[in-house]
Amino acid sequence: MTMTAIMAPEKSSPGLRCWLILTFTVFLQCVCVAMAYMYFTSELQQMQDKYFKTSIACFLKEDDNSWDFNDENMNDPCWQVKWQLRQFVRKISLGTYEETISTVSEKQQDGPRLVIGKGLQRVAAHVTGKSRSTTAFPVPNAKDENILGHKITSWESSRRGHSFLSNLHLRNGELIIHQTGFYYIYSQTYFRFLEPENDSTVGIRKKNKQMVQYIYKVTDYPEPILLMKSARNSCWSKDSQYGLYSIYQGGIYELQENDRIFVSVTNAQLVDMDQQASYFGAFLIG
Repeated sequence: MTMTAIMAPEKSSPGLRCWLILTFTVFLQCVCVAMAYMYFTSELQQMQDKYFKTSIACFLKEDDNSWDFNDENMNDPCWQVKWQLRQFVRKISLGTYEETISTVSEKQQDGPRLVIGKGLQRVAAHVTGKSRSTTAFPVPNAKDENILGHKITSWESSRRGHSFLSNLHLRNGELIIHQTGFYYIYSQTYFRFLEPENDSTVGIRKKNKQMVQYIYKVTDYPEPILLMKSARNSCWSKDSQYGLYSIYQGGIYELQENDRIFVSVTNAQLVDMDQQASYFGAFLIG
């Protein structure tokens, strides 16, 4: 009996050891989890503090390269911070812009239409003749071989009479275009011929006079481009002291920035540069 009682505790000791081992293992796992949680929490806090300080430093330091949004700077932390800020600002700006545009559109629809075109600039020019001076045309020997007729160079560009220039310039008889678009171009030339009283000129009196007006455009192309021409053959009346005739033409053409337009005529000596009769102009229509 005594031996049985003494051996009983020894038989139960392996189960106790297993329970102790299991308890110790669970306790050790809990300790490890707690330590891991504390460690990673501390590391995360340090990373947040470091990221916050780095973000502030990115905006405080004087380094413009970090604002260069290209592929070479993608690994730079400052680049990432500024890229996120840029996207955020852009999103807000686009939202504000869309709201502004919608508000302006509603106001334009409700308000008078005259206010819409108030800020538009007028692009137009109208130049007239100065006088019947022979200096209005080059001498025949100085004629430009690339054009037909003789270019008119003596247009009146000041605000004398009916002349004006608005966002266009006149140089050497050519109107210079500063804004690309479709223009209505027009010109009229007034031909006036004084019949000589000498009887020896009867043959000249009966001879037809060919009057042609050309409008050219000058571009980057090597030679001027002919846009329009109008021609008449006329014989002056024998009973009249003056032979009078005018040619007008106009049309719509697309002109680019820095293009130039000018007028040339045949029989330049017959042209009367009266400001009400001979003129040249253009205006932007769209």
